[in-house]
Amino acid sequence: MAADPRPNILFFLSDDHRADVLGCARHPVVRTPHLDELAREGVRFSNAFVTTSICAASRASLFTGLVERSHRYTFGTPPLDREFVDRSYPRLLRQAGYRTGFVGKFGVRVPSGAVEAMFDSYVPLNRNPYFKKQADGALRHLTEIIGDKAIEFLREGNDGRPFCLSVSFNAAHAEDSDKENHFPWPRQEDGLYESMTMPPPLLGEPADFDSQPEFLKQSMNRDRFFWRWDTEEKYQKNVKAYYRMITGLDRVIGRVVAALEELELRDDTIVVFSGDNGYYQASRGFAGKWSHYEESLRVPLILHDPRTPKSRRGRVIEKMALNIDLPATFLDYGGAAVPRSYQGSSVKPLAAGEPVADWRTDFFCEHLFDHAKIPKWEGVRGTRWTYARYFQQKPGYEFLHDLHADPLQRRNLAADPRYRTQLAEARRRCDQLLDAYGGVYSLEKIPTTRYLQTRQQRD
Repeated sequence: MAADPRPNILFFLSDDHRADVLGCARHPVVRTPHLDELAREGVRFSNAFVTTSICAASRASLFTGLVERSHRYTFGTPPLDREFVDRSYPRLLRQAGYRTGFVGKFGVRVPSGAVEAMFDSYVPLNRNPYFKKQADGALRHLTEIIGDKAIEFLREGNDGRPFCLSVSFNAAHAEDSDKENHFPWPRQEDGLYESMTMPPPLLGEPADFDSQPEFLKQSMNRDRFFWRWDTEEKYQKNVKAYYRMITGLDRVIGRVVAALEELELRDDTIVVFSGDNGYYQASRGFAGKWSHYEESLRVPLILHDPRTPKSRRGRVIEKMALNIDLPATFLDYGGAAVPRSYQGSSVKPLAAGEPVADWRTDFFCEHLFDHAKIPKWEGVRGTRWTYARYFQQKPGYEFLHDLHADPLQRRNLAADPRYRTQLAEARRRCDQLLDAYGGVYSLEKIPTTRYLQTRQQRD
């Protein structure tokens, strides 16, 4: 019987990874040589985003191809509905004949039996602590262990089926329970960046924080700023540690890709790298993510297809790509039908350099986690305008940013009468997308009545 011609798929996902913290994105400090090579031999998407900037909802979107309002999953909600699990990319690829595996941070609650339906091999690995005691008593960093288990999957499963392996790192998420060493890095990165002075954060002036509305000044973004970034000493220590974690992650990715080479699988394997959300890293006087600014929504995205002609490699693609595009992309590469319910689109044609008609020029984004210190919002990010409304404030609060004139989003134009036409169009587009994705949907703990009153007042 002829070998299956479909490619393998190897998907790496990082955690709390700013889009610009890559060597190939021209970061002035951080070293990511293996990811840089994947970008050089593949393509990098310079405008990649998540639709919700928090790991639970974003990871559910990565599995289901749906925005949060549609899949209805985040922290504190019931498990992801079985119907969405059954249309997840690992479940559908497995049904299509792929051997599916998962290693690392899963981050999504699913119904009983769902994991067994999605994966042939499932190895969940979580932080807290990052250093795990081994059988010989030695401590090994979780990033290394995830790499070990990914390589085990590659070595153990050569049964003739193509594989789809999802490798989900906990790095570079801080260890929130440790207020002294927030970013524990692998020991192989000891001393890296130590002699350097880290440049100050972009948008790190007092005025950048002072310009924020009071409800953002009082949010968890500000609380965690005082954990990690509020003094020069803490800033220097934690930025270096964060970069060491990312360089360690890059090194482990290089080790897994080298295993592909050793096993003669490299020429048959699509490799994709992305992040589950952005990260403020002291920008605007904030830590964390969660809100509508670019630092929060942007993520890295690299796709390497070894079959791409050399003349089309190394490109930087400027069209918008979303986390909800990746499930459709994996199914497209695997020759499986993409469910009509998916809200994303395959980026395979873009990666191949093919003309694509009617590609998106904006996307719906939101944050619905029910937490007193993380304001809920919904909005639209377009090629020129970013619009966001924080709908549970009294009164509701809106942002409008002109990305052409003000790419750093320093000015909020929502209250400027000169931009009432643009504001009205942004509101209309937000409502249009909101209604398409589920309308004013009440997650279990969202006070729907208050939300409806806010919308009625706005309308």
